[in-house]
Order: sequence, then structure tokens, then C-alpha cells
Amino acid sequence: MTRVLVVDDDPVQLRLTAEVANRAGFKPLTATGGEQALSILRDDPTIGAMILDLVMPDLDGMGVMEVMRKEGLTTPVIIQTANASLETVISAMRQGAADYFVKPVAPERLIISLRNAMKLEALETAIRAEHARRSGTFTRADMIAAAPAMARVLTLCTKAARSTIPVLIEGETGTGKELVARIIQGTGDRAGKPFVAVNCGAIPPNLVESVLFGHKKGAFTGAHADQAGKFTEAHGGTLFLDEVGELPPEVQVKLLRALQDGEIEPVGAARPEKVNVRVVSATNRRLLNLAKSGEFREDLFYRLNVFPIYVPPLRERKEDLKALTDHFVARFSAEAGKRVLGISMAAMDLLQAYDWPGNVRQLENAVYRAIVLTDGAFLEVQDFPQIAAQAAGREEVLRSIEELPVPPAPIHIDASPPRTRLEPVVPGRPDRFLDDSGQLQALAAIERAAIEFAIAHHGGRMSRVARALGIGRSTLYRKLHEYGLAEGLINDAA
Repeated sequence: MTRVLVVDDDPVQLRLTAEVANRAGFKPLTATGGEQALSILRDDPTIGAMILDLVMPDLDGMGVMEVMRKEGLTTPVIIQTANASLETVISAMRQGAADYFVKPVAPERLIISLRNAMKLEALETAIRAEHARRSGTFTRADMIAAAPAMARVLTLCTKAARSTIPVLIEGETGTGKELVARIIQGTGDRAGKPFVAVNCGAIPPNLVESVLFGHKKGAFTGAHADQAGKFTEAHGGTLFLDEVGELPPEVQVKLLRALQDGEIEPVGAARPEKVNVRVVSATNRRLLNLAKSGEFREDLFYRLNVFPIYVPPLRERKEDLKALTDHFVARFSAEAGKRVLGISMAAMDLLQAYDWPGNVRQLENAVYRAIVLTDGAFLEVQDFPQIAAQAAGREEVLRSIEELPVPPAPIHIDASPPRTRLEPVVPGRPDRFLDDSGQLQALAAIERAAIEFAIAHHGGRMSRVARALGIGRSTLYRKLHEYGLAEGLINDAA
């Protein structure tokens, strides 16, 4: 439940405003002065919004907002006052107030103002996080991870960021392993440096080495110029190897050398090149299990698994579900140009009861689809037909799966099945000297085929055919009769 801080020195107005917020589904906190309000905000900056009275004895509303701006407290502020002057409104808005209304205010007006302020805050948070992600300064404050299950993850991220120790991030697909890697980079000495992410499972096997280490001009067919690899692109920064367990065995050997010696050898290069890269790897399968089965090199596993971090699935951190949903609602409603203020309590209960086998990525896509479907101001149960179908029964589930596939059940990382790697199929070219059974053809058959090809190539002009084959015309005509090719051919007049 989202918390709202109500600040007013009038006890009657304080109680009325808090009750309105409580009936609207918020959890109200109260303060009777500006100093007390600032103390509460410093202790808990995750408060959703603050309803602030302008006139108070110790520190007035303008003073509170000025201190908030200096200390970087970004909680949205809604001003309420008995003074309706235009000058006061302008001053409050310049100080950063999200909304302004005059006492007494209708409950409906107050509720709408609260929801708009929280949506604005969620959108601003999303923009700040995206900017931090792009600039390489993403930190734990930019990730929605307030659940107790994520506390150890964030603690380990802080410790890993203090050194260049190899980090292996394990967790189910869609849990946010790349964001954890970005926190490690954005908190350490390499903040602001290049962050290059590579999905090892999405690269064709015959191109993995070239993509990671680069190639030189002429190294293979199609290599028309030197191409820098991902290691070179990440020089001085961080290289994130997602799904590292999908790397082919021959590339694992080169990766081991790059990690041990800090050197890479581009395809076709005469000598290795030095690189300064911190490697953070991730996988949705246990690398230990892959090493035991022989699918992954054991020496490379021990090299990558120096500092393991396990990211729990969304079903084990349901405390973050509401904040994640609000984040996605604000983001996608802005992208779609819709005025969606939030999600209803019934729809939120539906999402809370679901196991989310696809984790945060599945929640993101479900909210995106709901934003597209809805025509109202709030997301309702009917805007999540697939999730509702799973709760309704098997027949409804099967019907919804036919429309858009939904993962059937959560799969723990230990039980994740091996991924089938499709080897590139090179179409074979039939040998012209072999027959259909693979046996060598007779010399007469080969000679007949050569004559037929020469006649077709030169358009039946026998003089050119004879010259091309290196025989006389009389010999050519004799062989045409011998092989039964003379009939139907027009005499060459040349």
C-alpha cells in the first residue's frame, strides 16, 4: 500500500485529509509541522506523496520545499492552503509543487491529485533510471528492489563494485540480471565508462568468436575491413556476457585466456592485443551443473564463479510487485499517450496471486498489453485476460495460451533444461563427377555432359563450341552422333 504524508498544524484538517487518503487506498502518515515532516522524509524517502500545508508555525510549506530541493528529496508535494492568491500559487509551483488547491477541497479532487502526483513521480523515476542506465551511472537507488529478498543482492553488488573481481550473476530469465550488472558498474570506479552487453545465446555459433574478439580484413570470406569485437568496444569499462553458458566450447578456450591474461586475439590477427575490461557474466542455468555434464569448461567455470550473485525470482519478492507495476503503468501510458492513473485494487490482487514464471519481464509485457487494451483511467481485471484466465480454470487457460503464449509454470534455475544449439546447415553441392549413388561416372558420361554444357553455353554455335572444347569440328560432329546429340541441332553457317 502506497504511503502518503499529510502535514498540517490544524488537527481537524489533518484528520480529515488523512481519512480521505485512507479511503482511497493509501496509507496516511501524519505530521504537525515542517521539521517533523522533513524528519519523516529523510528516514523514508520512498513515501509516495506529501500533502503540505503552507502556513505552519515552525517551518512553513515554502521552507519545507526549499530544504527538500537542497537535500535532493524528490517526494511529490501537493500544496493545500487557505490563501488563494496568484502570487502564492506561482511561488509554490516554482518551488516544485506538483499540485495546489485551496481549503476546503472535495475528496474526489484530492484523490485525483494524489494519483496524478504519484504517476508523475513514477514517470520521473523511470526517466532518471533510463538516463542513468544509458550514461553508465546506474546505482541501487535506480532499481526497484525494496523486497527483503533483494537486500543481499544489493549488498553484494556494493561489495563487488569496490574491486574488479569476476562476478557471475545467476537467476531465472527475466529477473533483472543485467540491471544488477549495471549497478556493479555504476557504483564502482568504472562508472560512466562503456557498458557493452552481449547475449551469447543469440549469436550464430560460427560468428561468436568474431563478435567477441573482432577480426582483421581478409580473415575470412566477407571480411572486407577490420572489425572491432565487443572486448575492444568495452575497453576501460565493463563487458556483460549474458547467457554465458551458451558459448561454444572452442570459444570458451579463448575467453579463458582473455580473462587470465587480459589479451584477445582477433580472427586473422598476427599477434594478441591487450584489453582492460571487467567481465560480468550471467546465466539462467547453473554453470556448475553444466560443468559437471561437460557442456561447460570446468576451468572457465572456476574463473567466472569467483563472486556469485543469485537474483531471486519475482514470486519470492512480491513486495516489489506494486512498485514495479506503477513504474510500468507510468512509463507505458506516457508512451501510448493514454491517461492511465494506476491499477485498481482488484486487479492488483490478481497480479499478487499470480506466480509470474516469466518474472519481471513477463510483468512488464502484461502491463504493456493492459495499457493498450484499457479505455479507462485505471487498469482493471479484464485488462489482464491471460492472468485472469489462469486463475479461472484450465479451459480458460488453454484458450488464452492460444492467443498469446504464457509460460506454464515457474522453472527453478536448477531444473532448467539444456538449450538445444542449432548448428548452421551448409547446403551441400553435388559433385559433377559423381552419380546419384556417389560412384564416379564413366568418362563417356562426363564427356557427354561437357559437350551438352558447351552447346548450351555458346547457343549452339558449333565453331565456338569446337574451339572452346579444343577439338576440330569433324571430331565434334562425330561425338554428337556417337552420343545421340546431333538430332535437332541446326548446322552452324559460320
